[in-house]
Amino acid sequence: MPIPEDVTGEEIDKDVRQELQSLPKTLADDVAKNLVMVARLIDEDPEGAYGYSRVALRLASRVAAVREAAGFAAYANQKYSEALAEFRAARRMTGTVELWPVMADCERGLGRPEKALDMAGAAEVHKLDKAGQVEMRLVAAGARRDMGQLDAAIVTLQSPELASNAVQAWTARLRYAYADALLAAGREGEAREWFAKAVEADRDGSTDASDRLAELDGVEFVDALDESEQEPQKPSDEDGDEG
Repeated sequence: MPIPEDVTGEEIDKDVRQELQSLPKTLADDVAKNLVMVARLIDEDPEGAYGYSRVALRLASRVAAVREAAGFAAYANQKYSEALAEFRAARRMTGTVELWPVMADCERGLGRPEKALDMAGAAEVHKLDKAGQVEMRLVAAGARRDMGQLDAAIVTLQSPELASNAVQAWTARLRYAYADALLAAGREGEAREWFAKAVEADRDGSTDASDRLAELDGVEFVDALDESEQEPQKPSDEDGDEG
């Protein structure tokens, strides 16, 4: 797959670059460039990111960072079985637990919410940092909803992190998930309150909380472009002056 001229491979994290030092330099550069493309495209063009991840995988399947990138690219394309296999491989290579929440979410994607809940109660969760533990809580709540256990999903999300007024990188998503669970349970008033709190914390637009809040408030947005394209109707001849 073509690599744009502005991509040098130097854009990747230094930790990944260090991993690639086990490869011959030319090969390492090629892998790095493909990993840069995965990161660049994964949000806007998941299929393109997946293509580059497969190239990197063919070139360096024994590098943990490559397996992890391949996992996220597969995950972004809802190829959950493939993603889970790649995440497991990366975890075996590194011995870390960072991928535990997304591995559990793959189990959800594969229609195995019970397995995701088992993982949420595993010892590995205690080894996660705060962000990882919040992510695991989100996955567990999602698994509860998959099983139709709305009240349990709400309780799962109730935590010190949810109650805190401090805004972290994950705050908006946590508040949003809680609001969404409340709404699903028919608790519209509380849901509106928490969608509003999600909006306050969502500094980078990572959720559509503002749209959900507006929807609850009955606000309809009119596309200004569509409005401008509607020219005022000219009076017909029948409306002209008589005589």
